Amino acid sequence: MSNINVTIRMDEDLKKQADTLFTELGLNLSTAFNVFVRQAVREQAIPFVITKRQPNAETLAAIDEVQKMKADSTIGKSYSDASQMMEELLA
Repeated sequence: MSNINVTIRMDEDLKKQADTLFTELGLNLSTAFNVFVRQAVREQAIPFVITKRQPNAETLAAIDEVQKMKADSTIGKSYSDASQMMEELLA
């Protein structure tokens, strides 16, 4: 079977991230795309779930809170070990 060239447009940063990931997995970008396409053809579907799920307001607030805590170590409480934290949580 002969090969053909396919041109794909993608964000430069996304390509760099994909190259890094696939290299760590022992693949190059071309091989990774071929794996994806073969699986899609085999399953006659996209081989993963595509959803429009978005975090709810509570989750978004929790993410925001964690980002603020990471930026400012005076927010929140820290523990020297897990047992100390568990004692307080279970009290």
